[in-house]
Amino acid sequence: MKKELPPFEYPIDPNHYCICGVDEAGRGPLMGNVVAACVILDRNNPIEGLNDSKKLSEKKRDLLEPVIKEKALAYGIGICTPQEIDSLNILNASLEAMKRAYLNMNRNCHLMLVDGNKTPKDLPIKMEAVVKGDARVAEIAAASILAKVERDRQMYELDRKYPEYEFAKHKGYPTARHLELLKTLPILDFYRKSYSPIKKILMSSSDHTVL
Repeated sequence: MKKELPPFEYPIDPNHYCICGVDEAGRGPLMGNVVAACVILDRNNPIEGLNDSKKLSEKKRDLLEPVIKEKALAYGIGICTPQEIDSLNILNASLEAMKRAYLNMNRNCHLMLVDGNKTPKDLPIKMEAVVKGDARVAEIAAASILAKVERDRQMYELDRKYPEYEFAKHKGYPTARHLELLKTLPILDFYRKSYSPIKKILMSSSDHTVL
């Protein structure tokens, strides 16, 4: 039987203070940007159906994204590129993308709630990490949806440019089909060279060019 998540208790009153939530999408894929979003919700204009983006269908996420953008008091998107991921490592790149999402929001807040167990560095704001926050905190759930939809949008754009890689199907994740395709296709420049499957491919064959 699955353990129920404890309800989240805001450390400050969300009706009187500005609270934002941040989350990222794209830590696991072999390629593409890691994308983060930061959202301030309007307590007087609630959004129905917010949940951890992974628990929502793609159709539901796509429907919620414009609603969140319309009803939120503010939101921001931040990315880190594959090259930055290779340089910083994926954890630090994810935190940096979160920091950029907050800064791109152009709005100061009293508190940032961050999904997971780590918080970004060098931001002039009180921060609190919330484990499983995307399922417990509405602001983080909204951020998780914006981040996921934005990253998927980037995958569809790449799919139109490179249809032979089938990015629209696997979204860059290391599925059996994706790894099978990479046995014969070049490693494009937006693959993460520090990720083990890509590193192995590049080390094992001089035939594998990087485009």
